[in-house]
Amino acid sequence: MTTVEDKATAAATGASATERFRTDKAVAADTSPERASLLAREVLEAVHETIRKHNVTYAEYDALKAWLIQVGADGEWPLFLDVFVEHVVEEVANAAREGSKGTIEGPFYAPGAPQFGAEGTLPMREGEAGTPLTFHGQVRSVAGVPLANSTVDIWHCDDEGFYAQFAPGIPEWNLRGVFTTDENGNFTIHTIRPAPYQIPTDGATGAIIRAANWHAWRPAHLHLKVSAPEHLLITTQLYFPGDPHNDDDIAAAVKPELMLDPKPTAGGVDVQYDFVLDPA
Repeated sequence: MTTVEDKATAAATGASATERFRTDKAVAADTSPERASLLAREVLEAVHETIRKHNVTYAEYDALKAWLIQVGADGEWPLFLDVFVEHVVEEVANAAREGSKGTIEGPFYAPGAPQFGAEGTLPMREGEAGTPLTFHGQVRSVAGVPLANSTVDIWHCDDEGFYAQFAPGIPEWNLRGVFTTDENGNFTIHTIRPAPYQIPTDGATGAIIRAANWHAWRPAHLHLKVSAPEHLLITTQLYFPGDPHNDDDIAAAVKPELMLDPKPTAGGVDVQYDFVLDPA
């Protein structure tokens, strides 16, 4: 019998992430020719300066060309860019926020998850492995006003580090859901604690990781998009203390403000985290 581990290859994951991006986000940017010229020129100048500074050889240049071609052939550009570049884009885009901290979305978001009220259980397989987790909190404004009817869109990997819709053999909406807060801005989500995982390493992204002698681990985390009318959406991730890769996350997405404080319960783990949204 073929397992998820056997089939969750970088190429398959990359193809899923690429297709999802094309479906959901591939829109023309409203960027002027002057802005496009500025950004493209400065990126190229940075590459040129690196070549000069380190006396890059033709053999190294050809290796780079071959690797760039393979990233495209493997469909891994969403994976590579989201792991190694997005955290800086997020940092710049959200620098002026006063409310909750954001971090990267990553390549595994899928819109249209099942809708719930203020409390519910994420879709799971029968006998879903993992420690039961109750996650609850409040959504409020920077002025401290509870935000009723806010949306809490949550997704995360399973106990083996795999995401529904990006690894085979997992139901479409497994461990994905959208919750709506009550009149006091509160929500309660029942799920399982996600596992740390390695990003797929059998493709081109893995090749550069091995060549540089880096690791490929992401710490365990919950993904969230939290929004409310007349407020700015926040995209973020929440992390668990004690994970060995909180300090060296390959995606550089961990922030101290995003660390949870789990409390053991008779049936599993309880965590509380409140979200503060900036006005639009």
